[in-house]
Amino acid sequence: MTIPHVHLLLNHFPVLGAVAGLGLLLLSLVRRSEALKRAGLEVWFVVSLLTFPAYLSGNAAEQAIAERPDVSMAFIAAHEDAAVWALALMQITGVLAWLALWKERRATHASPLPLAAVLLLSVLTVAAMARTATLGGEIRHPEIAAADGVGATQASPGAAAWVASVVIDNPWAWPTNETLHFIGLTLVFAVVLPLNLRVLGLMRSVPFPALHRLLPWAMLGFVINAVTGMMFFIAAAEQYTLNPAFYWKIACLVAAGANILYLTGVDDVWKVGEGATAPAIARAVAASSLVLWFGVVFWGRLMPFLGLTF
Repeated sequence: MTIPHVHLLLNHFPVLGAVAGLGLLLLSLVRRSEALKRAGLEVWFVVSLLTFPAYLSGNAAEQAIAERPDVSMAFIAAHEDAAVWALALMQITGVLAWLALWKERRATHASPLPLAAVLLLSVLTVAAMARTATLGGEIRHPEIAAADGVGATQASPGAAAWVASVVIDNPWAWPTNETLHFIGLTLVFAVVLPLNLRVLGLMRSVPFPALHRLLPWAMLGFVINAVTGMMFFIAAAEQYTLNPAFYWKIACLVAAGANILYLTGVDDVWKVGEGATAPAIARAVAASSLVLWFGVVFWGRLMPFLGLTF
C-alpha cells in the first residue's frame, strides 16, 4: 500500500464522520435525547483528530503523484487549498464539541450556546468537506471539472501558499512558532500528567472532579500545538513526509488526543472521589495514555536525527 492509497483510505473518515456527527446532533434535537447529543459531540471530537492524518497524508500523496503527466497541478492546488479551510473548520468544531461536553459535565444547567455553535459549524464543516472531497476527485477525473468550467482559475495561490509564505519569508515566524509549540506541549503535560496519575492511584486525597477543571488548559495547549504544528508542516511538508519518525509522532498524537475525551466523558473516571481507586480499565487507559504522550515527545525529538532533512 502506497501513500496515495493511505490517503484515499483516511480521507473517508473526516467526510463521512462529519456527516455522522451532524446527523447525530440533529437526531438528538428531534428525539430530545441527551445520549445522542453526547454521542454526536464525541464523534465530532474523534473525527477532528482523524482529520490530521488525513490531511498530512494528502501532502505525501501529492509529492508521490505530482510528476505524473496525467495529473493536473491546478486541481491539486485547488484541493489542497480547500483542505486547509476544511481542516480549520473541522478543528474549531471539534474543540467546541469538546467544550460543550466539558461544560455539560461541570455544570448542572449547561448553556445551550456551545451546542448551537457546534451545530452551525457542523453545517459549514460538512459543506467544506464535501467541496474538498469533490475537488480531490477531480484530480483523477478532470472530465468532472470540465463539465462545470473549473480549471486554471483554481491554480491561483490560496490559504496553503499564504501560510507557507508567512512562515518562510519572515525570519521571526519559525522560532516564534517553535516557542509556542513547546509552550503548548508544556500546558498539555502540566494537566494530563497529574490527571492520569490520579487515575492510576497517586494523590488520592484529591478527588478527580477537582483536577478536571484544569482540562481546558490542556485543550488550549493542544490547540496551540495543532496550529503551530500545521504551520510548520504547510511551510515545509517534504521535511516531514519523508521522515518515518513523523508518522509515529502523529499516530501517538491522535491516540493520545483521545485521552482528553476519555478524561472528559467516561463515567468510571468521574466516580474517583477522595481516597478512591479507579477501576482497572481506567488505570490501564491512564497508563497507556502516559506512554502515548511521552511517545509524542520521543518521536518528535527523534525527527531531526532520523529524517536528515531538518
